[in-house]
Amino acid sequence: MNGKRKIIIFSVLIVMAVVMAGVSFYYWYQNAYYVSTEDARVAGDIVKVSPQIPAKLLDFSAEEGQIVQKGQVLGRQEMVNLPDSSLEMAVIRAPISGMVIKKQANVGEVVAPGQPLAVLVDPEGLYISANIEETKLKKVEPGQPVDVVIDQYPDKHFTGRVDSIGQATAAVFSIIPTSTGGNFTKVVQKIPVKIKLEKPGIKILPGASSVVKISTRYN
Repeated sequence: MNGKRKIIIFSVLIVMAVVMAGVSFYYWYQNAYYVSTEDARVAGDIVKVSPQIPAKLLDFSAEEGQIVQKGQVLGRQEMVNLPDSSLEMAVIRAPISGMVIKKQANVGEVVAPGQPLAVLVDPEGLYISANIEETKLKKVEPGQPVDVVIDQYPDKHFTGRVDSIGQATAAVFSIIPTSTGGNFTKVVQKIPVKIKLEKPGIKILPGASSVVKISTRYN
């Protein structure tokens, strides 16, 4: 009986050692050949629709979710005291082809140049903006393959490639100034990395949270 007990105990110890070795190898492999982060989201180049003159808004047809073409007429303003040669300035056109993601204008308002009436984004130009810790950045290079999971589609994996690496940390653009007091705590900074998606094939919403896993094996 003692001999059987010893064999069982020995077998359990071997299994535990193998499992621990496997787990250790898995984490070593992941840290050695991949850089991952949950601090990522779908992004795109945002373009605002603005009027050229200060005048009352007579109509504005852009609606959230609408696809528009560059140069398409979205609205018209009151043409008060405008010479015939400048009537085009009262016409509001789409500056790019894209999707309306935010409408900010109401008919009857007096709007001014530079005031955003709507916000557009090119759905074909969406990408992933991932914030990578500075201590891991040396492993990341443009062209590396990336596995992407977007919270909007948690069961689907997207593929992409590192497109570019930011030239400043996210803290540089923070509206909160860095403390210069005596209670300084060192914080690992993060650098934005742009990841270009490879033909997602389905509608993706700008701002959706993502998880990215960059393969650094072939540096």
